[in-house]
Amino acid sequence: MGDSPSIRSFNRVRMRDRRHQRGFVLAATLVIAVLYFALMELLLLDATRSLNEAQRFRSHVIASTLAENGAEIAALNMVSSSGASADAQNSQGKMSGKLNRSGNTFELTGQGASNGVPPMESSVLLEGTVEGTKVSIVWSRHSQ
Repeated sequence: MGDSPSIRSFNRVRMRDRRHQRGFVLAATLVIAVLYFALMELLLLDATRSLNEAQRFRSHVIASTLAENGAEIAALNMVSSSGASADAQNSQGKMSGKLNRSGNTFELTGQGASNGVPPMESSVLLEGTVEGTKVSIVWSRHSQ
């Protein structure tokens, strides 16, 4: 009559062949673990790069804002004075501004330096005219 299907599935020869598969499963598990940790390392490197870019961008924005604030402080009495300069410092960094007025034209400069993780510097230059109490900016330049 032959072996029934249930008896054939417990054949000792086949069970002996399956012992070789244990090594394959172990090797596959190790490969998956190595790939997983490599992926985690790549994610960590990408997060570090993103953090550095964000810190650099924040420092640049703060330096630009400080330069504009320095120019605004120097322009405080633009209509009534021919020139002024201002220097200030806060927890974010240093700012300075200078106003040069000749007749009805003016040149206003501002510099800012941030105290960020990567310290940055920025400047702004404004040129324009003053007619009575009306101030017009002709053009402006902002540094990077």
